Amino acid sequence: MQDDPVIRVVAKVLIPAIMLFALYVQFHGDYGPGGGFQAGVIFAAAFVLNAVVFGLHQARQVWPLRYNLIGVSAGVLLYGGTGVWSMLAGGNYLDYFALEADPKAAQHLGILLVEFGVGLTVAAVMVVLFFAFAGRASHIELVAKTTALEATTSKPASKSGSKSGSKSSAKTRGGA
Repeated sequence: MQDDPVIRVVAKVLIPAIMLFALYVQFHGDYGPGGGFQAGVIFAAAFVLNAVVFGLHQARQVWPLRYNLIGVSAGVLLYGGTGVWSMLAGGNYLDYFALEADPKAAQHLGILLVEFGVGLTVAAVMVVLFFAFAGRASHIELVAKTTALEATTSKPASKSGSKSGSKSSAKTRGGA
């Protein structure tokens, strides 16, 4: 797909739209269906599309591994930090009412922070999983090519009719 100009142009238009839709799902999750998990998966889908259309190497340049580590860490810290903040404010863990004086604003702020942390973590984990599986496929292809090349360059082993030769080769293979 990397050589098709139509797919490349469509992907260049769709990727920002997908990311914008992910942000809509993220921030609209307080008022309707959606939230952090859904937004994280949609956001990661934009990077998967980027990798499929433009190649895995280019996608890794756009989203290096350290971004995944930062995303996962920041998301978990934001989620946990919101809970700790509510405890320091005198409430229970993730008791949003303790975050602000106005209960409605406190609920909104708490849910927004937690959902953003979830979205960040889910997006980073999904991208890590995609890179792991996509990189594994290219690794398997490389191993298969190397094995095929070694098989064509090596000479077939000559058969010896003696029993001692077969016993010694059996011993080297782990047999008795």
